[in-house]
Amino acid sequence: MCGRYVMARATSDLVSSFAADQVVGKEVEASWNVAPTDDVRIITERRAGDGTVRRLATAKWGLVPVWAKDPKIGSRLINARRETVLEKPAFRKAAVKRRALVPADGYYEWEKTEDGKIPTYLHPTTPEPIAFAGLYEFWPDPSLPEDHEHKWLLSVTIITTEAADELGHIHDRTPLIVPPDVYDLWLDPELTDTEAIAALLDTIPDPVLTPRIVSSEVNSVRNNGPQLIEPADDRCPEA
Repeated sequence: MCGRYVMARATSDLVSSFAADQVVGKEVEASWNVAPTDDVRIITERRAGDGTVRRLATAKWGLVPVWAKDPKIGSRLINARRETVLEKPAFRKAAVKRRALVPADGYYEWEKTEDGKIPTYLHPTTPEPIAFAGLYEFWPDPSLPEDHEHKWLLSVTIITTEAADELGHIHDRTPLIVPPDVYDLWLDPELTDTEAIAALLDTIPDPVLTPRIVSSEVNSVRNNGPQLIEPADDRCPEA
């Protein structure tokens, strides 16, 4: 699964890395401990006139389907499994019409051992950010009038897949990471054929990531800062 990650880049860096045409939504502060229900940056692409517009937007992490009665459901929909994303009612429409990229510097997993769980930071071998495959939705808050500025909640989920052998010993699931040469196709609003999307999901390669054991300080969402991704001084597992 993906339950915690790092996104510490400036807006200008994300605009450049993902060729965004517009920036919308409130600013999101750098975080070395992004947690479910936090506000996060996402990249989307929508039709505009004769072309498309790519946006850097701000969304709540945890998908809230348009049919949901309460936004609290989002805390249970932070991840979507690649194997069933085109079948599950909460995700299938978004998988066809509302795909996103979720920028990150890396993410955390906790390796289970006989002595406890070891927090591990997985990050790319290059200085560029990675992009999780995501799905987004707009949820209308029934308690607010139609013209209210917060009427529509933008939310996102991160797609996960089975971890490759190199990472599988840490955790059996991993975020699906979209390589840069697939950004355009993944975001393409004209791509709405279910079979074509399924084929695209199957062709996304396993990521090349470097694991680093980090301090148990990351275990608490109250902790934040660049020290969280530094190599652990004490590598004893936490119970």
